[in-house]
Amino acid sequence: MVVFAGQGDARRSMALLWRAEASEGVRTGPGPKPGLSVDMIVDTAIAVADAEGMAALSMRAVGERLGRTAMALYTYVPGKNELVDLMYDRALAELPTRYEPEAGWQAAVTSWAEDLWAFYLRHPWVLQVSQVRPVLGPNEYAVLEAVVRILSGTGLTAEVLRRVVSTLFHFVRGVAQTVAESRQAATATGVPDEEWWFARSALLQEVAPGFAERFPMLTWMETEGASHVEDESTPYLEREARKTFEAGLTVLLDGIETAVGGTGAPVGRPGRGRGGRRGRPAG
Repeated sequence: MVVFAGQGDARRSMALLWRAEASEGVRTGPGPKPGLSVDMIVDTAIAVADAEGMAALSMRAVGERLGRTAMALYTYVPGKNELVDLMYDRALAELPTRYEPEAGWQAAVTSWAEDLWAFYLRHPWVLQVSQVRPVLGPNEYAVLEAVVRILSGTGLTAEVLRRVVSTLFHFVRGVAQTVAESRQAATATGVPDEEWWFARSALLQEVAPGFAERFPMLTWMETEGASHVEDESTPYLEREARKTFEAGLTVLLDGIETAVGGTGAPVGRPGRGRGGRRGRPAG
């Protein structure tokens, strides 16, 4: 399930995100102010999505948790589309906005990536909000500002830095999505990961007797222990995803360090594609 942000009324959504009309919340209709606030509604919506997933989110579900009707919420939030934008940006407020540079930019980027990884796993529904159309909220920008600040002192050009930041975001998000989906798979299918993998991998010997000859490099990687893990306290895919996160982040940091030591020349063609639009987050 992919959810596209920014589907509601642009002016109302942006005013709510940046609280341009009021400090407590923005009312979008006439009448007396109920005993609610935008923040209360958004926090409750996040709780619904955390507990039941994005598919369970509705104005009615949020209203029921608050002991109100869905209509009572419309006084503050125009509809579900605007609510998703607000949820996404408010959840991002959990993330730190500054990282200490004393230990070096590599350590700071690692801390930033670890925090983002943990955030995605706390709120897996966030991974369903497409990055094609960013929310453009203050907390979304604050997360970007934090990592750009870390890397800004490396000497990379702005163009290279933008692509590096985008790569880091996509990497962390992608690996975290594997974990989130693996957790959902057992519930959705009724079959645990370990049982699924065992049943199908065992059948390979029967249905593909020449597998090793056909895929010699994959066979070599497996027999050399590429999938060997000592910790069995977590499901297989989660263990593998975590190791991928650690190994991949190390490779990315090494690559950034190489770029820092080089010329810092722009990657690709500057000014091409949507990435060059003013105000667009790099992730």
